[in-house]
Amino acid sequence: MAELRTLARPYAKAAFKAAQEHEQLAEWSQVLTIAGQVTANKSIRQLLANPGLEEQKKAELILEVAEDGVTEQVRNFFAVLAENRRLTLLPEISALFNTYRADLERTVDIEVTAAFELTDEQQQKLAQALSTKLERKVSLAASMDKSLIGGAIIRTGDLVIDASVRGKLTKLADALGS
Repeated sequence: MAELRTLARPYAKAAFKAAQEHEQLAEWSQVLTIAGQVTANKSIRQLLANPGLEEQKKAELILEVAEDGVTEQVRNFFAVLAENRRLTLLPEISALFNTYRADLERTVDIEVTAAFELTDEQQQKLAQALSTKLERKVSLAASMDKSLIGGAIIRTGDLVIDASVRGKLTKLADALGS
């Protein structure tokens, strides 16, 4: 996985720079997200691996799915990907592009898994506290998992805050076991 990210990084940076220069971050993000989802599909991956199909034709097929927001710069970007046989990197390119965009716009998506259903008021308070702590605009998605017993687990990117009873019991058991 890390090597795919390494291969995708220069393409994601180039796409991000082009989108910034033309003030089209949202459009590029939409096209790359759709293209990333399409190319992550197992059937599409098999199609992309077909040596009998021209690389440019593969790029055109992917772009047909993401009709809206396909500018000449986007078409050129996909042509370069096709020429270098890198269309299969689109899921990683999309993820990196969206990370760069979130960094620029100072936003973050956070997943909260709680042992009980969070009320709207609790979600707002949590989002506000996290926004202050992370110094970013927070978009919160909450879910419930009764196996946590109590508390919650908060995830964003590579940051995980485990404030669940199950997590604390696991830590206690590990400490007693060693």
